[in-house]
Amino acid sequence: MEAEGCFHISIFKSKTSKYGEAVKLSFILTQNVRDKDLMNSLIEYLGCGYTTLENRGTIDFKVTKFSNIKDVIVPFFKKYPLQGVKSLDFGSFCKAVDIVANKGHLSKEGLDEVRIIKNEMNTNRKF
Repeated sequence: MEAEGCFHISIFKSKTSKYGEAVKLSFILTQNVRDKDLMNSLIEYLGCGYTTLENRGTIDFKVTKFSNIKDVIVPFFKKYPLQGVKSLDFGSFCKAVDIVANKGHLSKEGLDEVRIIKNEMNTNRKF
């Protein structure tokens, strides 16, 4: 099975946070819609996440609940390490998970640190 996947950090406007921004961490795996059953089986296997059908003929498996990111997704990829550039993104993502887990993102400095991590991941990564 080949799939597209990413560890994603989103920083968005929030009226309820002290600095007007909040952080959301996500794991997303994308597959052709013909693999819908396989993608749905990930929910049962991992005990978390959900799927969404996309207009482009794909299905996404997503994990967005922070406790599931911290307690399921991170340990899974530590046990079964990724190869290549995705492993670098996972390492960066883990730093952001640690910041959020320790409530560091609620300070201006922590929020800025998460922003730096986000801006150095995925397609923004410089080698």
